[in-house]
Amino acid sequence: MEKLRCIVLDDEPIGREIIENFVKEIDFLELVDSFEDPVKALMFLENNNNVDLIFSDIQMPKINGLDLVKSLEKPPVIIFITAHRDFALDGFETGATDYLVKPVRFDRFLKAVNKAKDYIELKQKSTVHQVNSDRIFIKSDGKLTKILLDEILYVEAQGDYLKIVIQNETYTTLATLKSMDEVLTLPKFFRVQRSFIINLEAIRSLSGNMVELVNGKSISIALNKKEELFQLLGIR
Repeated sequence: MEKLRCIVLDDEPIGREIIENFVKEIDFLELVDSFEDPVKALMFLENNNNVDLIFSDIQMPKINGLDLVKSLEKPPVIIFITAHRDFALDGFETGATDYLVKPVRFDRFLKAVNKAKDYIELKQKSTVHQVNSDRIFIKSDGKLTKILLDEILYVEAQGDYLKIVIQNETYTTLATLKSMDEVLTLPKFFRVQRSFIINLEAIRSLSGNMVELVNGKSISIALNKKEELFQLLGIR
């Protein structure tokens, strides 16, 4: 595997220097650039699509790390850095692979980058192939199977695999939920929490923080996703 090209983003010079030095200690990481200003980092990312990994602080002036990632059309793999554990859940909801709490220890840093490396390798081996806007082929049970996107009720992440549920069948394939995020897009599909993407047309009912689909499957809605889901469904 080629080196993972990464950038560091932190408005605090000491915190930024620590991560830069850690990156230089890992033989499969290559430091492409380092930024104090999140706006400059955003401009760099919008003009460079060869970054594999971002180490980003969350609390920063002008734009925080969470909003920066959300603004990217196809963000690289993210490892957030924060002084507050309370931000961890929000970080994971943006699709972050891991988060590090300041002061960052090298052993914890190494664990996070190994996790990111495994994730990127898995994504490169993904068995989901989009052939046009309305269908995909997946490798399941030793064969390529065509799935029409309109037939998908929901997709569930299960470790290194995805469970894809359509109206009458269920398939399991090696892939990441993030790779399916690029295929199953709004306004038809919505990621209601870390592990599930649902077909909005498959919703039967809503109760509290739970959504029930037409096949009887009940799925919890992340608190920070509920308002957006209701807006998409036209519920005021």
